Amino acid sequence: MRVAMIGSGYVGLVSGACFADFGHDVVCVDKDPGKIERLKANVMPIYEPGLDDLVETNVKAGRLSFTTDLAEGLKGAQAVFIAVGTPSRRGDGHADLSYVYAAAKEIAENLEGFAVVVTKSTVPVGTGDEVERIIREANPKADFAVASNPEFLREGAAIADFKRPDRIVIGVEDDRAQAVLEELYRPLYLNQAPIMVTSRRTSELTKYAANAFLAVKITFINEIADLCEKVGANVQDVARGMGWTTASAPNS
Repeated sequence: MRVAMIGSGYVGLVSGACFADFGHDVVCVDKDPGKIERLKANVMPIYEPGLDDLVETNVKAGRLSFTTDLAEGLKGAQAVFIAVGTPSRRGDGHADLSYVYAAAKEIAENLEGFAVVVTKSTVPVGTGDEVERIIREANPKADFAVASNPEFLREGAAIADFKRPDRIVIGVEDDRAQAVLEELYRPLYLNQAPIMVTSRRTSELTKYAANAFLAVKITFINEIADLCEKVGANVQDVARGMGWTTASAPNS
């Protein structure tokens, strides 16, 4: 399957390299020509153990490429991921979705044939609806579906998390979109990774809920760690006694 990954930051680059390693034909698109040139030279913009080797292997195999030309990246793509930044706005703290919406408009102007446009970025509930509206308004004749597929990657373990996830969340409102994403993740499904199919808004909220729950866990175990210091207990043993595995326990 041909995949376009819009945005070559942490999420986009790791996801694109892993999809390529599954055997898909992936093009990572970024507006920063310097970043693209460095990626072509196998110079990573981020540090993630094993990422440089993964990228190099799949570039040499012809499954992974990089470009600044979005139209070129979209040619023949069945899945188009939006993995651009959504930084908090100064003043009100709301997610700045301008990059997401700009990507949606540019995607609309270059769509050829049916494609699933997938929001991989962390976005507020309802963003998929707005992305769909933008694309429909910019290109009324476009044949597409919009889906949500949040990431749950930990820095330092992102490749392992992507290849061995405890779940894959897919939010769709279209049977064709579901079929494309299930085929895209088929290698993981064959490895018994559970695919959870929900509505698009449910998927978007799941990402925020997961982030909030992680923050609660970190805060909680930090309080327990303080208590352990006062009473002479071992916080690692307490965490294990609570049933927190290495994978699920937060860093304290």
